[in-house]
Amino acid sequence: MRAAALILLLGFSAAGDVALGAVTEVIAAPPSDLIVTVYRDPYRAAGAIDLNLLNGFALVTETRLVRLPAGLSRVRFEDVADGIEPVSALVTGLTGAVIEKNRDARLLSPSALVASAVGKHVELLRTNRKTGMTERRPGTILSDAEGGVVFKTEQGIEALRCSGLPETFSFEPVADLSSRPTLSVEVRSPSAMTQQVTLSYLARGFDWAADYSATLSQDGTRLDLGAWVTLANSNGVGFPSAHAQVVAGKVNRVNAEVEPIDVGRRILAQCWPRGSTSDQPMILREEYTDRMFKKSAAGGVMPAAMSLQDIVVTGSRVQQEQLGDLKLYRVPERTTLASRQSKQVRLMDRSAVPVSTIYGADLSGNNPEPTGPAHRWLRTKNSLANHLGLPLPSGTVAVFTEHEGDRLLQHESGMRDIAVDEEVEIDLGESPDVQVSETHESTSIDAAHAKLLPLVPGMALRSVKIDDVRRVEVSNAHASGIDFELRLRLPEGARIVRADHSVGAKNGRPIFRFKVPANQTVAVRYQTQGIGDGILRTP
Repeated sequence: MRAAALILLLGFSAAGDVALGAVTEVIAAPPSDLIVTVYRDPYRAAGAIDLNLLNGFALVTETRLVRLPAGLSRVRFEDVADGIEPVSALVTGLTGAVIEKNRDARLLSPSALVASAVGKHVELLRTNRKTGMTERRPGTILSDAEGGVVFKTEQGIEALRCSGLPETFSFEPVADLSSRPTLSVEVRSPSAMTQQVTLSYLARGFDWAADYSATLSQDGTRLDLGAWVTLANSNGVGFPSAHAQVVAGKVNRVNAEVEPIDVGRRILAQCWPRGSTSDQPMILREEYTDRMFKKSAAGGVMPAAMSLQDIVVTGSRVQQEQLGDLKLYRVPERTTLASRQSKQVRLMDRSAVPVSTIYGADLSGNNPEPTGPAHRWLRTKNSLANHLGLPLPSGTVAVFTEHEGDRLLQHESGMRDIAVDEEVEIDLGESPDVQVSETHESTSIDAAHAKLLPLVPGMALRSVKIDDVRRVEVSNAHASGIDFELRLRLPEGARIVRADHSVGAKNGRPIFRFKVPANQTVAVRYQTQGIGDGILRTP
């Protein structure tokens, strides 16, 4: 019993050490090796990424050197991604027991600096109107509300920039603000040691997409296809000399709300009601915020959030690997994913890809649509025989046409993920020379005329009543014939029961395929009925 009590007492003693004992601050060395694996935004459709709204994520793996003293330490991993998800952070290689993890989200910014100084002593730096010299006056910041910054000096209470003179503050160092995103880990080490540790974590603010460039031959039968992988990083932290790789395919994630990094808000210098109601509040200029940074921060300071501006293009070519049901594309050479920057690396180059041009229309099977131009596609198969035969990740494709020795842009559109041996369709937009019109020809005819439209094989009717006859006309103004595809969208349960052209199916929808000669018009007539209209399936 006495031994059990002693063990229990020792347990409480150890817990007290953790809670009350001195914690040694340890800063991990900068990463000696970096691996950044970027996953696409799972909810973004095919097309280009929005460089100012990146909803993809990345798995970041860092190798760092840590020198631990004996006892309780707080290891600080500085310059992690702004969008780090702390619950995903995994530290391996530490001999001691990891007690807790923390994400330091209070970053140094003008607004955070002012907010942290509320109620504390500062120095007001104001230019003397007569001498032009800068005067220093002790004071206290009383409020940093949205209406402006209010402070008190020996001369009274006033608002910042309401004196009409150039003025700013000088701050004492602020201990609870960090100039860079930081993950801290508390660990108890049995002895002093130096260890190489690996930090892995998921982070938001990344995305990637494929950007294709296609050049169509003059006769329209061959295509040269090249592609770039665009990597984008909207975090305020860059990843120099990293092993970069991207993953194609949709990864199922359960996203939890993560407290965003505070990049600071605007500071208003506002004098109402002292000023005129027609005056606009003055937003402190960038040079003012720069001075505050210089007065308060030692070393480099992370800039405030801004739009992605830089685009870097490299000659590296990615290498494709299988990752379960996903595709992994690895950049063979180290590359830098700089802060708020997009980068392009080469994905592929293929030449003389055979293509065919298809014209078509996508119509509703039960609601007449007005006359309009047909659509045009380039079509091929993603196979080795067609000089392709590799997974094509979704992105944008710009199609150029050779004309008198020049490459002229013809169309730009999105492209979905395409697997090997799957059909490839590249949208070329509308074709004004091919017009499509649809009319509702008749609502009903008698039994004597029911054979005007032949019965579609596989369907039988209880009656010969026809309640929906459609007529689609396709006019071709080209000097040569074209291949045309009429795709129909039918209500659930509806079927085509009579037609004067052969009808097939594609992706579960009815489709008519036919040719339209040069400068001629071809009409297609068909009839649809729903399940409740007497359609029976023949065995």
